Amino acid sequence: MTLDFRLDGRRALITGAGRGLGAAIAHGLQELGATVYGTSRDRASAEEIARRHGTEPVVLDVADVAQATDAVSRLLESVGGIDLLVNNAGVNVPAAALDIRPEDWEAVQDTNVKGLFFVSQVVARDWVARGVRGSIVNIGSQAGAVAIEDRATYGASKGAVAQLTRNLALEWAPHGIRVNNVAPTFVRTDLTAATLAPGARADELLSRIPLGRFGEPDDVVGAVAFLLGDAASMITGHSLLVDGGYTIH
Repeated sequence: MTLDFRLDGRRALITGAGRGLGAAIAHGLQELGATVYGTSRDRASAEEIARRHGTEPVVLDVADVAQATDAVSRLLESVGGIDLLVNNAGVNVPAAALDIRPEDWEAVQDTNVKGLFFVSQVVARDWVARGVRGSIVNIGSQAGAVAIEDRATYGASKGAVAQLTRNLALEWAPHGIRVNNVAPTFVRTDLTAATLAPGARADELLSRIPLGRFGEPDDVVGAVAFLLGDAASMITGHSLLVDGGYTIH
């Protein structure tokens, strides 16, 4: 048996690919041979993503279901469909549970859960219509598996992503569509720079990770690429925790 982790000839759609983890995933999948279409809410960012990957820009705000599904539908028609989907776009509004505002709750759930579902739905409908055995990876979080201070809203959304992954995997398996979830620990990106800056808070968080370091984007890229590809062809409905052992406790 020869294991093949390459993604040559596959077309991948990655939401929220402008920076941070999304940009790293887009770069990693392209290195493995995939044609990458990355999305951003900002047109200038979407055009920069397209220049990096030699594809067309996709301006898409997953929290706006009508706009997002229309943008994905137009992309599918324009390029003749995709083979892989990475639901990476997400937001976090940290706050103590006593201080969470309704508008912040809605913003997080609309992006992290509702947007993820309806983007997946429009892609899966296309796959079923064309007989494509596609693969979806959702970017969840360890916060969907364990409680973390000031993360009630975010944790609720990522717990929903883990359960939604299982439901979609079950319903879409008869069509040959796989759906999995990658759930990282704290990963060093520009978006987490303040949280992970040297200090008491970062030291306390680091003490919870048995491997003794925070994640790097490439730690997550490998897990995503594995679950998308043929080496994981018998894996669906699974949440892969890339957490350095955080959730062992």
